[in-house]
Amino acid sequence: MKNTPLTQIHEQLGAKMLPFAGYNMPIQYEGVNAEHETVRTAVGVFDVSHMGEFIISGPNALNLIQSVCTNDASTIEIGKAQYTCMTNNESGIIDDLIIYRLADQEYLLVVNASNIDKDWAWIEKHNTVGAEMTNISDTMALLAIQGPKAIEAMQSLTAVNLAGIKNYSFEVAEFAGVQDVIISATGYTGSGGFEIYCKNEDAVAIWNKVFEAGASFGIKPIGLAARDTLRLEMGFCLYGNDINDTTNPIEAGLGWITKFTKEFTNSEHIKTIKQVGVSRKLVGFEMTERGIPRHDYEIVDKDGNAIGIVTSGTMAPSLNKGIGLGYVSIDNSAVDSEIFIRIRKNDVAAKVVKTPFYKK
Repeated sequence: MKNTPLTQIHEQLGAKMLPFAGYNMPIQYEGVNAEHETVRTAVGVFDVSHMGEFIISGPNALNLIQSVCTNDASTIEIGKAQYTCMTNNESGIIDDLIIYRLADQEYLLVVNASNIDKDWAWIEKHNTVGAEMTNISDTMALLAIQGPKAIEAMQSLTAVNLAGIKNYSFEVAEFAGVQDVIISATGYTGSGGFEIYCKNEDAVAIWNKVFEAGASFGIKPIGLAARDTLRLEMGFCLYGNDINDTTNPIEAGLGWITKFTKEFTNSEHIKTIKQVGVSRKLVGFEMTERGIPRHDYEIVDKDGNAIGIVTSGTMAPSLNKGIGLGYVSIDNSAVDSEIFIRIRKNDVAAKVVKTPFYKK
């Protein structure tokens, strides 16, 4: 099992550590609800150094990215980022990822930790254009500093105007005394803040300075369990739960990152899926009766007929109600449709709602 450069710190802080995507990761410190609340009201720091990072560069970098990703990377300006996904030959989603355009012919791809090897092999297999590929995953650390007080708490650590970094934009600058740090705003919590990409050897020094700077703002370390409840309140997909190798982007609600202005893997088939329509759809739902939905719980109609499956579910700390994402048959996917979640043989009422669940 791999460690991040900050594993020792998490252990010293008393974090509950568990294996996650092949890494020894902090799942929680003082408790999920308290950590969740810290990010919604103040500022919290996640160690997400387990994520994968690839550099794709050279004259044919864009051609390679365009051929494997669904979104149109030709529209990304230097200093901007884009959410996208890669599809397989059966139209399933290999991974969802973020592309950063670092320079004219240089891109950073940030992929999910559990998919690093799979993604690298897939991109390498399709690199028929001779683009330069470098896997820097094992050399990079990543902190997500999230919450409404994040900008104010961290401004003393950099000359960059943090408030000026717009959504899905980034700066490469000095941060906490370290040069060439990527400071980006592509948050996964819905509470603002930014991400810090640095070399492994600088991670501990940056972590310590971040906590010094944030002390008067109530900064706290946050585990992956609260990261999950935060992203779910926003209705964001989690790879392996809500999207995977068997779900296509259209049924997953990712048509907005699927552009048919260029060809990508199985794009013609996915275009047909969009034109013909899907038989099921990923929806958000909230419980109207007391109950907590969980991954893989069955979704049924009022007559008890199976109509789908829960992919993510929790008791939402900010809303104090059960919420979830799940695939349901298209006939039951409209907002306000009554559905039932089968919880321990009981069919508990819920309704389809528009996401995000959490509104600022």
